[in-house]
Amino acid sequence: MATILEQITEAARALPVVDRARLADDLVQSLDGESLTEIDKLWLDEAKRRRDEVRDGIVETVPGIEALRRVREMIS
Repeated sequence: MATILEQITEAARALPVVDRARLADDLVQSLDGESLTEIDKLWLDEAKRRRDEVRDGIVETVPGIEALRRVREMIS
């Protein structure tokens, strides 16, 4: 039997992209900053910065399959 977390994860993955992004953002915002280590805080800041760059059109996303293809080409 699936755990509640697994059920929530499955339901979240079934959401449209925009709703998944909003949910992810809400979850990140809900993290208690006081319980995070300094490194966790830095990574959280970095994730938010990158998110904002995508939202603001500063960077363009690349599908995972395409990114992997490019990496494989570079290392071969």
